[in-house]
Amino acid sequence: MAGETIAEKPSNTDVTGDALRQALIGTWELIAYSVEERDTACLVPAMGEAPRGRVIFTQDGWVAFNLEGEGRVPARNDADRAALLQTLVSYIGRFRIEGNAWITQIETAWVPEWVGSEQKRFVSLSGNIANVTTPWRHMPNWAPEKLTRSLIRFRRITS
Repeated sequence: MAGETIAEKPSNTDVTGDALRQALIGTWELIAYSVEERDTACLVPAMGEAPRGRVIFTQDGWVAFNLEGEGRVPARNDADRAALLQTLVSYIGRFRIEGNAWITQIETAWVPEWVGSEQKRFVSLSGNIANVTTPWRHMPNWAPEKLTRSLIRFRRITS
Protein backbone atom coordinates (compact mmCIF):
# COMPACT_ATOMS: atom_id res chain seq x y z
CA MET A 1 0.00 0.00 0.00
CA ALA A 2 1.88 3.03 -1.27
CA GLY A 3 2.36 5.85 1.16
CA GLU A 4 1.61 3.80 4.29
CA THR A 5 3.79 4.79 7.19
CA ILE A 6 4.95 2.54 9.97
CA ALA A 7 3.60 5.03 12.51
CA GLU A 8 0.10 3.83 11.51
CA LYS A 9 0.57 0.50 13.32
CA PRO A 10 -2.55 -1.51 14.01
CA SER A 11 -2.98 -3.00 17.46
CA ASN A 12 -0.59 -5.93 17.84
CA THR A 13 -0.92 -9.40 19.23
CA ASP A 14 1.90 -10.80 21.31
CA VAL A 15 2.68 -14.15 19.71
CA THR A 16 5.88 -15.88 20.80
CA GLY A 17 7.72 -19.18 20.59
CA ASP A 18 6.27 -22.02 18.54
CA ALA A 19 3.00 -20.12 17.99
CA LEU A 20 5.01 -17.33 16.29
CA ARG A 21 6.95 -19.86 14.21
CA GLN A 22 3.73 -21.43 12.94
CA ALA A 23 2.13 -18.03 12.32
CA LEU A 24 5.08 -16.92 10.16
CA ILE A 25 5.13 -19.98 7.87
CA GLY A 26 4.12 -18.85 4.39
CA THR A 27 4.70 -15.89 2.09
CA TRP A 28 4.51 -12.24 3.12
CA GLU A 29 4.42 -9.15 0.88
CA LEU A 30 6.31 -5.98 1.78
CA ILE A 31 3.95 -3.03 2.21
CA ALA A 32 6.09 -0.46 4.06
CA TYR A 33 9.74 0.08 4.99
CA SER A 34 11.12 2.98 7.02
CA VAL A 35 14.45 3.52 8.73
CA GLU A 36 14.65 5.30 12.06
CA GLU A 37 17.84 7.14 13.02
CA ARG A 38 18.60 6.61 16.70
CA ASP A 39 20.14 10.04 17.41
CA THR A 40 17.40 12.09 15.77
CA ALA A 41 14.37 9.71 15.82
CA CYS A 42 13.95 10.81 12.20
CA LEU A 43 12.05 8.34 9.98
CA VAL A 44 13.52 7.95 6.51
CA PRO A 45 11.64 6.18 3.70
CA ALA A 46 14.87 4.40 2.71
CA MET A 47 13.13 2.15 0.17
CA GLY A 48 10.80 4.88 -1.16
CA GLU A 49 7.05 5.19 -0.86
CA ALA A 50 6.25 2.00 -2.79
CA PRO A 51 8.87 -0.67 -2.07
CA ARG A 52 8.28 -4.25 -3.13
CA GLY A 53 9.43 -7.60 -1.89
CA ARG A 54 8.67 -10.86 -0.19
CA VAL A 55 9.73 -12.86 2.80
CA ILE A 56 9.03 -16.59 2.70
CA PHE A 57 9.19 -18.85 5.75
CA THR A 58 9.19 -22.60 5.15
CA GLN A 59 7.94 -25.32 7.47
CA ASP A 60 11.42 -26.89 7.52
CA GLY A 61 13.06 -23.75 8.93
CA TRP A 62 14.28 -21.66 6.00
CA VAL A 63 13.64 -17.99 5.35
CA ALA A 64 14.19 -16.15 2.06
CA PHE A 65 14.08 -12.38 2.30
CA ASN A 66 14.17 -10.10 -0.78
CA LEU A 67 13.20 -6.42 -0.58
CA GLU A 68 13.62 -3.76 -3.26
CA GLY A 69 13.21 -0.01 -3.18
CA GLU A 70 10.86 1.72 -5.60
CA GLY A 71 12.04 3.03 -8.95
CA ARG A 72 14.67 0.40 -9.74
CA VAL A 73 15.59 0.33 -13.43
CA PRO A 74 17.96 -1.91 -15.37
CA ALA A 75 21.62 -0.98 -15.01
CA ARG A 76 23.51 0.36 -18.02
CA ASN A 77 26.97 0.25 -16.48
CA ASP A 78 28.93 -0.76 -13.38
CA ALA A 79 28.11 2.47 -11.54
CA ASP A 80 24.38 1.81 -12.06
CA ARG A 81 24.80 -1.77 -10.78
CA ALA A 82 26.61 -0.50 -7.67
CA ALA A 83 23.86 2.06 -7.03
CA LEU A 84 21.20 -0.65 -7.21
CA LEU A 85 22.74 -2.30 -4.13
CA GLN A 86 21.58 0.70 -2.08
CA THR A 87 17.94 -0.26 -2.71
CA LEU A 88 18.16 -3.99 -2.03
CA VAL A 89 18.08 -6.21 1.04
CA SER A 90 18.28 -9.92 0.28
CA TYR A 91 19.30 -12.98 2.24
CA ILE A 92 18.54 -16.67 2.81
CA GLY A 93 19.21 -18.81 5.82
CA ARG A 94 17.91 -21.07 8.55
CA PHE A 95 15.68 -19.36 11.10
CA ARG A 96 14.74 -20.02 14.69
CA ILE A 97 12.36 -18.29 17.06
CA GLU A 98 13.36 -16.77 20.40
CA GLY A 99 10.49 -15.09 22.22
CA ASN A 100 8.97 -12.54 19.83
CA ALA A 101 11.86 -12.60 17.35
CA TRP A 102 13.06 -14.65 14.43
CA ILE A 103 16.81 -15.06 14.14
CA THR A 104 18.34 -16.03 10.81
CA GLN A 105 21.72 -17.74 10.41
CA ILE A 106 22.63 -16.11 7.08
CA GLU A 107 23.91 -18.48 4.37
CA THR A 108 23.70 -16.16 1.35
CA ALA A 109 23.22 -12.38 1.21
CA TRP A 110 23.44 -9.37 -1.07
CA VAL A 111 26.37 -8.15 1.06
CA PRO A 112 29.13 -10.67 1.83
CA GLU A 113 29.70 -9.29 5.35
CA TRP A 114 26.32 -10.72 6.41
CA VAL A 115 27.17 -14.29 5.34
CA GLY A 116 27.73 -16.35 8.49
CA SER A 117 26.15 -13.70 10.71
CA GLU A 118 22.92 -13.90 12.67
CA GLN A 119 20.23 -11.33 12.00
CA LYS A 120 17.49 -10.76 14.58
CA ARG A 121 14.03 -9.37 13.75
CA PHE A 122 11.35 -8.60 16.34
CA VAL A 123 7.81 -9.40 15.16
CA SER A 124 4.32 -8.45 16.26
CA LEU A 125 1.25 -9.74 14.45
CA SER A 126 -2.18 -8.24 13.88
CA GLY A 127 -4.34 -10.43 11.67
CA ASN A 128 -2.56 -10.77 8.33
CA ILE A 129 -0.11 -7.94 9.13
CA ALA A 130 3.38 -8.49 10.54
CA ASN A 131 5.23 -5.49 11.96
CA VAL A 132 8.96 -6.15 12.04
CA THR A 133 11.67 -4.15 13.80
CA THR A 134 15.41 -4.72 13.61
CA PRO A 135 17.76 -4.08 16.51
CA TRP A 136 19.75 -0.82 16.33
CA ARG A 137 22.71 -1.36 13.98
CA HIS A 138 24.88 0.10 11.25
CA MET A 139 23.17 -0.81 7.95
CA PRO A 140 25.38 -1.12 4.85
CA ASN A 141 22.76 0.47 2.54
CA TRP A 142 22.00 3.79 4.25
CA ALA A 143 23.69 5.98 6.81
CA PRO A 144 26.33 3.34 7.67
CA GLU A 145 27.97 5.78 10.09
CA LYS A 146 24.75 6.14 12.13
CA LEU A 147 22.84 3.72 14.33
CA THR A 148 19.53 2.94 12.65
CA ARG A 149 16.80 0.37 12.82
CA SER A 150 14.38 -0.73 10.15
CA LEU A 151 10.62 -0.65 10.71
CA ILE A 152 9.02 -3.01 8.21
CA ARG A 153 5.42 -4.05 7.53
CA PHE A 154 4.35 -7.17 5.66
CA ARG A 155 0.95 -8.51 4.64
CA ARG A 156 0.41 -12.27 4.45
CA ILE A 157 -0.29 -13.47 0.92
CA THR A 158 -3.20 -15.85 0.95
CA SER A 159 -4.21 -18.11 -1.90
